[in-house]
Amino acid sequence: MLTDTDKEFLSLTATFTAGYQLFFFLIAAVFQFDKLTDFAGSTNFVIIALLTLVKKGSWHLRQVVLTAMIVIWSTRLALYLFFRILRWGEDKRYDRMRHNVGNLAVFFIFQGLWVWTVTLPVTVVNASDKDPSIQAEDIIGWIMWFVGTIVEILADKDKFSFKNSPESKGKWCEIGLWKYSRHPNYFGDILLTWGYFVASLPIIEGAEWLVLIGPVFLTLLLLFVSGLTILEKSGDKKFGNVEAYRVYKKRTSPLIPLPRSIYGNLPYWFKAVFLFEFPIYNRYLNRNRTKQG
Repeated sequence: MLTDTDKEFLSLTATFTAGYQLFFFLIAAVFQFDKLTDFAGSTNFVIIALLTLVKKGSWHLRQVVLTAMIVIWSTRLALYLFFRILRWGEDKRYDRMRHNVGNLAVFFIFQGLWVWTVTLPVTVVNASDKDPSIQAEDIIGWIMWFVGTIVEILADKDKFSFKNSPESKGKWCEIGLWKYSRHPNYFGDILLTWGYFVASLPIIEGAEWLVLIGPVFLTLLLLFVSGLTILEKSGDKKFGNVEAYRVYKKRTSPLIPLPRSIYGNLPYWFKAVFLFEFPIYNRYLNRNRTKQG
C-alpha cells in the first residue's frame, strides 16, 4: 500500500499541477497567447521536483540526484522552447488550438498528465524515508538519463540549425542525429524518462509501482498521440510524392538511432515488431501512392 506520505505528496503534486496548468490555460484562452504554453509544462517539472525535495527535507543522495536530473532536463527544455518560440514566432502546432478553447483545454489536460505522471518517480522517492545504499539500478537509471538528455540536446540543436538555414526550405531534416532517426529528440525523451523510473527502483515497493505509469504514458503519448503520429502524417502530406522522401523513410529508423545501411536492409516485420515502424506512420504515404496510381 501507499504510505500516508506517498498519498500526501501525490495529492500535493496533482493539485499543484492542475492549478498551474489551469492558470496558463486561462492566459492562452483569454489572450490567445501561446508563447508560454510549452514553458508552462517545462517549469511545472522544476517546481514539483524542488517542492517535494524541500518539503520532505531528508536530502538523501538519491533524492538530490533524481531531483537534479529533473531540474536540469526541464530547465534546459524550458529555455530552449521559450527561445525557439521567440525566434520563430507562432508555433504551427497550436494553429488548431489557438481559436478553439476545447482543443486548447485538451492540450493542457494532457500536458498536466504528462508532467504529473513523468514526475511520479521523483515524487515517490522524495516522499520516502528509505535510504538504501546506491545500487546498480541507480547507476543504470542515471546513465539512461544522461544519454537520453545528450541525445535530446543534440537533436534539438541539429533541428534548430536546420530550420534556420535558408537551404532547408522545402526539405526534411536529415542532418546530425536525424540521419539515423526520424525523431531522435523523442528517442532521447523516452530514454531519459525510463531512466527516472529505473533510478527509483531501489525505493519503490508494493503500490508505489504506480510510478511505472510515467514512462509508459509518455511512450504511448509520443508513439501514438502527440508525437510521431502527427509529425509522420505532416511529413507524408508534404513530401509523400517525392521519391527521395520515400527512400529516406524506408532507410531511416523512426525512433531508435541506427545506421541506414543496417536499418534499410532489415525486413519490415522486424522493423514493426522491434523498432516501432508501425503501419500508422505510413498510412498517408500509402494514400499518396494510391492517388499517384
